[in-house]
Amino acid sequence: MNIYDFEGRTAVVTGGAQGIGYAIAERLLKGKAHVVLWDIIPSVLEEARTSLSAFGKVDIVTVDISKFEAVEKAMAETEKLSKSVDILVHSAGIAGANGLVADFSPEEWRRVVDIDLNGTFYVNQVIVKRMIAQNYGRIVNIASIAGKEGNPAASAYSAAKAGVIALTKSLGKETATKNISVNAVTPAAAQTKILEQCTQQHIDYMLSKIPRGRFLQVEEAASMVAWLVSEENSFTTAFTFDLSGGRATY
Repeated sequence: MNIYDFEGRTAVVTGGAQGIGYAIAERLLKGKAHVVLWDIIPSVLEEARTSLSAFGKVDIVTVDISKFEAVEKAMAETEKLSKSVDILVHSAGIAGANGLVADFSPEEWRRVVDIDLNGTFYVNQVIVKRMIAQNYGRIVNIASIAGKEGNPAASAYSAAKAGVIALTKSLGKETATKNISVNAVTPAAAQTKILEQCTQQHIDYMLSKIPRGRFLQVEEAASMVAWLVSEENSFTTAFTFDLSGGRATY
């Protein structure tokens, strides 16, 4: 396992209390980053801080990323904890309900888009302002292979994640001359709590589409993200990296 040097850097990891975000937080801590976890459930955040503290300095901020004012408040709290915010890994999101477009609830559509797409915009906006001011930053947005290919019975999630990819490309181009890189990764399904929101039929469908024949391991996502948010990634920006086990067609 490669360990990148993050000493002196502060990383915000949204959705960092569990799943892919947790694995990424652990990897950054092993590189001596100061990690600030943003998540919505205080008790889960506390548990994550307790376990991750074995690897380094961890702080927590409770936030509902679907509300812009809450994200602004979270940023203000984070700025009290660190003199800089050098890294953002935006992993927070939901799968939402499974259902056909013809039958899908408009309320559920808005809920998924509010969290998965609007929340990504809010988080990226408040943090990139700080990065522009300090002329340094590394951002990785966790999208999904669904955002490239569109999963049946998951239109809201697929559409939101496609938006995350486009937002990432736009922001990466806007900040390319400011020593800031902004990239996305597109994981296939991993066996995390997000699958609890999906039907077994949908889980079986996602697994059947992965040529590797298995789910993504969260540690594999952490490996790719660790390089993307390191100083070694000094050129690549506005790009989407495949984590689909061979499923991606582009």
